[in-house]
Amino acid sequence: MALKSALALAMAASFFTFTTPAFADDTGMAGIHSWKKVGRKTCLDGHTHVGNSSGQRTKKVALKAAIKDWQEFTAFEYGTDWAYFKRAHDRMKACSRDTTGWGCSIEATPCNSRRRR
Repeated sequence: MALKSALALAMAASFFTFTTPAFADDTGMAGIHSWKKVGRKTCLDGHTHVGNSSGQRTKKVALKAAIKDWQEFTAFEYGTDWAYFKRAHDRMKACSRDTTGWGCSIEATPCNSRRRR
């Protein structure tokens, strides 16, 4: 019986290993875009990401949540080396307050500090 349980567990583990999506590593999906040098950084050329937040109690919290949204999606798609908003190029932000609280929208080009290409 213990052998059956061990086999079932091994099969389940292998199923999840081969069926879960692969997360981008260092360059991840960034290779599908062209890159450009911006100072000492390598940035995606002509490709931006957006991050949003809403219903936050302060503008500062809303901006932090939008940056987190931008960074999480960028890390998922290209890897953590590309996912620092402070390192991004052409950063834009807009925040406003409505009846539900503060919300922000940010847009920026992901960049990587490592020298490439």
